[in-house]
Amino acid sequence: MTEFLKKFMIGAIIQTRMGSTRLPGKVMKKIESNNTVLSYVISQLKSCKTLDKIIIATTTLDEDEIIFDYANNNGIDCFRGSSDDVLDRHYQCAKKFSCTDIVRIPSDKPLVDPILVDKIVNEYKKKSFDYVSNFLTETFPSGAEVEIFSFKTLEKTWKDAKKPSEREHVVPYIMNNPKIFRLHNYSNSENFSKLRYVVDRKEDLEVVQKIVARI
Repeated sequence: MTEFLKKFMIGAIIQTRMGSTRLPGKVMKKIESNNTVLSYVISQLKSCKTLDKIIIATTTLDEDEIIFDYANNNGIDCFRGSSDDVLDRHYQCAKKFSCTDIVRIPSDKPLVDPILVDKIVNEYKKKSFDYVSNFLTETFPSGAEVEIFSFKTLEKTWKDAKKPSEREHVVPYIMNNPKIFRLHNYSNSENFSKLRYVVDRKEDLEVVQKIVARI
């Protein structure tokens, strides 16, 4: 056999919970009459051509039962794990669903661009990177962030990351160790990093509602 072809099982893991401090319950806030922040994230990712599976990763807290029920009622795979050790939640989720590679999308990005996701995934697949994102150097709007990494990278991070900040935010250990991991930034041709449509506060939700109303 002259060529080894890597087999990809790319899972998009949507990190979500109800307990946001700035805007509690934001993932279930309505963007329009019938669609929530979370449903928009899922809808956008369903338009991607490079993803094999979409998975919601939430917590085992009682308050997140509504997210689990939503996933079940809409035929979306859902994993429940630690509320504090988010790195472990991602690792156990990816392991359960046999993901070889993980696209990580926090649920506060309802306008994530499926075309951009596909471009970043294809960039990752073409070359031997451990981690690719479009915000190692910021040129995209806040709300358009995408990152992909291998299960092997996630597993090493899960084993070696010790600081609370590394367990809570999943990727700092990867990003802070370029001598261990092969990192790559996907840049935009123009710098739009001053723009913002991530939903972190009430004002952000209102901006996204106005954007969607004009589409």
